[in-house]
Amino acid sequence: MMQDMMSGGASVEETLELWARLLRSAKDRMAPLFTQKRVAASACAFLDVLIGNEPRKTGWMRAEAAGDPGPWRQQALLGRGHWDADALRDVVRDYVIEHLGTEEGVLVIDETGFLKKGQASCGVGRQYTGSAGKITNCQIGVFATYVSARG
Repeated sequence: MMQDMMSGGASVEETLELWARLLRSAKDRMAPLFTQKRVAASACAFLDVLIGNEPRKTGWMRAEAAGDPGPWRQQALLGRGHWDADALRDVVRDYVIEHLGTEEGVLVIDETGFLKKGQASCGVGRQYTGSAGKITNCQIGVFATYVSARG
Protein backbone atom coordinates (compact mmCIF):
# COMPACT_ATOMS: atom_id res chain seq x y z
CA MET A 1 0.00 0.00 0.00
CA MET A 2 2.73 2.50 0.97
CA GLN A 3 4.85 1.63 -2.06
CA ASP A 4 1.83 2.09 -4.33
CA MET A 5 1.22 5.58 -2.94
CA MET A 6 4.87 6.62 -3.16
CA SER A 7 5.32 5.41 -6.74
CA GLY A 8 1.89 6.62 -7.81
CA GLY A 9 2.55 10.28 -7.07
CA ALA A 10 0.42 10.60 -3.93
CA SER A 11 0.43 13.99 -2.23
CA VAL A 12 2.58 14.60 0.82
CA GLU A 13 -0.58 14.94 2.91
CA GLU A 14 -1.92 11.57 1.72
CA THR A 15 1.42 9.89 2.39
CA LEU A 16 1.69 11.40 5.88
CA GLU A 17 -1.87 10.36 6.71
CA LEU A 18 -1.10 6.81 5.58
CA TRP A 19 2.06 6.73 7.73
CA ALA A 20 0.09 8.05 10.72
CA ARG A 21 -2.67 5.46 10.21
CA LEU A 22 -0.14 2.60 9.93
CA LEU A 23 1.70 3.80 13.04
CA ARG A 24 -1.59 3.94 14.99
CA SER A 25 -2.34 0.39 13.80
CA ALA A 26 1.06 -0.83 14.98
CA LYS A 27 0.54 0.81 18.38
CA ASP A 28 -2.94 -0.73 18.68
CA ARG A 29 -1.41 -4.18 18.12
CA MET A 30 1.35 -3.52 20.64
CA ALA A 31 -0.70 -1.95 23.47
CA PRO A 32 -2.35 -5.16 24.79
CA LEU A 33 1.11 -6.57 25.63
CA PHE A 34 1.42 -4.16 28.55
CA THR A 35 -0.30 -4.61 31.91
CA GLN A 36 -1.54 -1.03 32.32
CA LYS A 37 -2.76 1.65 29.93
CA ARG A 38 -0.19 4.15 31.20
CA VAL A 39 2.63 1.67 30.52
CA ALA A 40 1.27 1.05 27.01
CA ALA A 41 1.12 4.83 26.49
CA SER A 42 4.78 5.10 27.57
CA ALA A 43 5.72 2.33 25.15
CA CYS A 44 3.90 4.11 22.32
CA ALA A 45 5.61 7.41 23.20
CA PHE A 46 8.95 5.57 23.23
CA LEU A 47 8.21 4.29 19.71
CA ASP A 48 7.32 7.81 18.52
CA VAL A 49 10.64 9.16 19.76
CA LEU A 50 12.66 6.27 18.28
CA ILE A 51 11.31 6.95 14.80
CA GLY A 52 11.50 10.73 15.25
CA ASN A 53 14.00 13.21 13.84
CA GLU A 54 16.21 13.53 16.92
CA PRO A 55 19.82 12.91 15.80
CA ARG A 56 20.81 11.63 19.25
CA LYS A 57 18.49 9.68 21.47
CA THR A 58 19.88 9.70 25.02
CA GLY A 59 17.50 8.92 27.87
CA TRP A 60 17.03 12.59 28.71
CA MET A 61 16.52 13.57 25.05
CA ARG A 62 14.00 10.76 24.53
CA ALA A 63 12.13 11.81 27.67
CA GLU A 64 12.02 15.46 26.61
CA ALA A 65 10.75 14.53 23.13
CA ALA A 66 8.07 12.30 24.74
CA GLY A 67 6.99 15.12 27.08
CA ASP A 68 8.25 13.41 30.23
CA PRO A 69 10.01 15.40 33.01
CA GLY A 70 12.93 12.96 33.02
CA PRO A 71 14.02 9.54 31.72
CA TRP A 72 12.61 7.54 34.65
CA ARG A 73 9.37 6.45 32.94
CA GLN A 74 11.19 5.06 29.90
CA GLN A 75 13.87 3.50 32.09
CA ALA A 76 11.15 1.77 34.10
CA LEU A 77 9.50 0.55 30.89
CA LEU A 78 12.75 -0.93 29.58
CA GLY A 79 14.31 -2.12 32.82
CA ARG A 80 11.61 -2.95 35.34
CA GLY A 81 8.44 -3.17 33.29
CA HIS A 82 6.63 -6.48 32.96
CA TRP A 83 5.97 -7.25 29.32
CA ASP A 84 6.69 -10.17 27.04
CA ALA A 85 9.53 -9.44 24.60
CA ASP A 86 8.77 -12.62 22.63
CA ALA A 87 5.14 -11.57 22.19
CA LEU A 88 6.25 -8.11 21.01
CA ARG A 89 8.61 -9.77 18.52
CA ASP A 90 5.71 -11.86 17.24
CA VAL A 91 3.50 -8.76 16.84
CA VAL A 92 6.24 -6.99 14.86
CA ARG A 93 6.89 -10.09 12.73
CA ASP A 94 3.20 -10.50 11.92
CA TYR A 95 2.92 -6.81 11.04
CA VAL A 96 5.96 -6.95 8.73
CA ILE A 97 4.73 -10.11 6.99
CA GLU A 98 1.27 -8.60 6.49
CA HIS A 99 2.58 -5.36 4.98
CA LEU A 100 5.89 -6.36 3.34
CA GLY A 101 5.91 -10.14 3.09
CA THR A 102 6.71 -11.89 -0.17
CA GLU A 103 8.06 -15.34 -1.04
CA GLU A 104 11.41 -13.78 -1.96
CA GLY A 105 11.73 -11.62 1.18
CA VAL A 106 14.87 -12.01 3.28
CA LEU A 107 15.96 -11.08 6.80
CA VAL A 108 19.21 -9.09 6.80
CA ILE A 109 21.32 -9.04 9.97
CA ASP A 110 23.90 -6.26 10.19
CA GLU A 111 26.43 -5.49 12.90
CA THR A 112 27.49 -1.86 13.06
CA GLY A 113 30.04 -0.14 15.30
CA PHE A 114 29.45 3.30 16.79
CA LEU A 115 32.70 5.04 17.67
CA LYS A 116 32.83 6.58 21.17
CA LYS A 117 35.42 8.88 22.72
CA GLY A 118 34.83 7.99 26.39
CA GLN A 119 33.54 5.12 28.51
CA ALA A 120 30.32 6.73 29.79
CA SER A 121 27.80 5.24 27.34
CA CYS A 122 26.29 1.83 28.03
CA GLY A 123 28.14 -1.00 26.28
CA VAL A 124 31.23 1.00 25.33
CA GLY A 125 34.44 -0.98 25.30
CA ARG A 126 37.62 -1.50 23.37
CA GLN A 127 36.63 -3.85 20.61
CA TYR A 128 37.08 -4.29 16.89
CA THR A 129 34.76 -2.36 14.64
CA GLY A 130 34.76 -2.24 10.88
CA SER A 131 33.67 1.42 11.11
CA ALA A 132 37.21 2.29 12.20
CA GLY A 133 38.97 -0.80 10.86
CA LYS A 134 40.67 -1.38 14.20
CA ILE A 135 40.17 -2.02 17.91
CA THR A 136 38.88 1.17 19.54
CA ASN A 137 36.25 2.47 21.98
CA CYS A 138 32.86 1.78 20.47
CA GLN A 139 29.42 0.33 20.92
CA ILE A 140 28.27 -2.49 18.67
CA GLY A 141 24.68 -2.53 17.43
CA VAL A 142 23.07 -5.49 15.73
CA PHE A 143 20.14 -4.70 13.44
CA ALA A 144 17.59 -6.97 11.80
CA THR A 145 15.86 -5.70 8.67
CA TYR A 146 13.33 -7.43 6.45
CA VAL A 147 13.76 -6.71 2.74
CA SER A 148 11.31 -7.56 -0.04
CA ALA A 149 10.09 -6.13 -3.32
CA ARG A 150 7.33 -4.44 -1.28
CA GLY A 151 9.77 -2.50 0.90
